[in-house]
Amino acid sequence: MSSALGSVARGITSYVQQRVEGWRTGSRGSQVFLLLVFVALVGAAVGVGEVARVVVPVSLWFLVLMLGLMLLRFVPLLLLVVVLVAAAYWTSVETGFATPSRGSALVILAVGVLLAIYQSSRQRSGLPMALSEAVLTQLRDRLQRQGVVPPLPSGWRSESATITANGPSYAGDFLVADLREGRWLEMALVDVCGKGTSVGPQALQFAGALGGLIGALPPAELMAAANHFLLRQESDESLATAVHVKVDLVTGDYTITSAGHPPALHWHLGQRGWAVDNARGMALGVIDDAEFTPSRGRLRPGEALMFYTDGVIETADRDLDEGIDWLRHAALQAVDARGFTGMPKRVLKKVPRGDDDRAMLVLERQPLTSPELDSERARSLGA
Repeated sequence: MSSALGSVARGITSYVQQRVEGWRTGSRGSQVFLLLVFVALVGAAVGVGEVARVVVPVSLWFLVLMLGLMLLRFVPLLLLVVVLVAAAYWTSVETGFATPSRGSALVILAVGVLLAIYQSSRQRSGLPMALSEAVLTQLRDRLQRQGVVPPLPSGWRSESATITANGPSYAGDFLVADLREGRWLEMALVDVCGKGTSVGPQALQFAGALGGLIGALPPAELMAAANHFLLRQESDESLATAVHVKVDLVTGDYTITSAGHPPALHWHLGQRGWAVDNARGMALGVIDDAEFTPSRGRLRPGEALMFYTDGVIETADRDLDEGIDWLRHAALQAVDARGFTGMPKRVLKKVPRGDDDRAMLVLERQPLTSPELDSERARSLGA
């Protein structure tokens, strides 16, 4: 007996899981099934009211309407609305339960119906409200996963931080990274023009394109391909700034390519300060023949490179050069206080709150330990 009940329970559980998975796809079959469930619930409520001669509360229809708005697409929701209106009319007028207070409740229900229809018609994705939110969340999470720097070999460390403007989670600033053969590290920090949730789809689309190109093309060709990608977009607002760095994790040699992005900063151990990098280039998505002038250098043990977006340095009361000077001073204080660990978050906390996203990336080549120093000296003497 218990085994039979267990089989039935497993069968019901499997059936429910299949229906839930079907709803997540937004398929027509899953929507029809869900609509039939709602109609059956409404019919059951009407039947119970008729048999027991009790008043079915208008709030029940309002609850069903809200659930339908969350779970149904536009056409199934319209059909559910027809059923709800018929049920509300029957249980209020035909059964003789119409009262002034119930009439007021029906007016509120009618307003709720109109608002639900309007809201559902505005769902440009064609998906139910709850499913649209889930899709946006997946897009946001995918964008964030692309910004994870792969684990680096011993002696190297990277750290990044992002603060979105006004709190939304769909930032226009993003990072893509690639590590090949455990030696060649490439990272690109990008700032897509726009603010808030409107820039999220553009940023995700561009991040996907860059994620497929990074590591497959030389830096200059990568920027040219990214520029052509944005120029092919239909929107006149498909513009972005970007900075790309390619580092040899064995020697520390690097190449920085900038496309209209604020200049990178190099922490020089001997100078104990942040020097401004001289890589320059046109922003992406502006002209066909954009030119990029890269910079080259070497990151020695104990040094670091810092990349950031314009939201970190630009405010209404200071220009770009003043912002860079402010950042160099703030970053110097941050390093003197606690080193590079946690530096991006500490610096971003000092940035005045504004209407632009803020992102920062630091790549550090850690100082040599005593055994490594002895090995380095031995190699030097042997040479």
